[in-house]
Amino acid sequence: MKPFLKWAGGKTQLLPELRKYLPPEFNRYYEPFVGAGAVLFELQPYTAVINDVNAELINCYNMIKWFPKMLVMELSGYKNDEDFYYSVRALDRVRNNFKPDVESAARTIYLNKTCFNGLYRVNSKGQFNTPYGRYKNEFKPDEETILAVSKYLNESQVTILSGDFETTVKDAREGDFVYFDPPYDPVSETANFTAYNSGGFSRGDQARL
Repeated sequence: MKPFLKWAGGKTQLLPELRKYLPPEFNRYYEPFVGAGAVLFELQPYTAVINDVNAELINCYNMIKWFPKMLVMELSGYKNDEDFYYSVRALDRVRNNFKPDVESAARTIYLNKTCFNGLYRVNSKGQFNTPYGRYKNEFKPDEETILAVSKYLNESQVTILSGDFETTVKDAREGDFVYFDPPYDPVSETANFTAYNSGGFSRGDQARL
């Protein structure tokens, strides 16, 4: 099992190093900034609470859990074409064409796989604005990964949330394992990348964390 998305700050390549610091056993697993879920899918805890403030990302997790085959079928109609890419990207400009369901999950996955560097970025209105990636390969849904993630989410007790990180961990107790992997604290104003959702992740949020 592997992440079904490319994600800024993803930890897939760092897993061998992170493994050195993970507890050998624990009760519940909490990940308030789940992102693409590299650590979650590496550990595959039976009881877990995952969260992300990005509602479109969390919609992907829910649709993969409940409707994986419908999602693969929807994605099979997508193509790696610049005009098609921008037509799909524009759907969040027309709110009545954009809702949390299989179609919007397919949109998120498709844009992630075909946009520039797999970068999820939105403007102040919450509209996805990363340009087309100009990849040469044909777009194909990763059915094997989607079905594997769905199987795990259905066979385990994984609670899927979308909200504030502090609320996510309010029930954590001694013996649980909480893995915090928040947006990076920017080294300068010009290096600041908080366009992960329309609200961003402020210096105040970093201090609160």
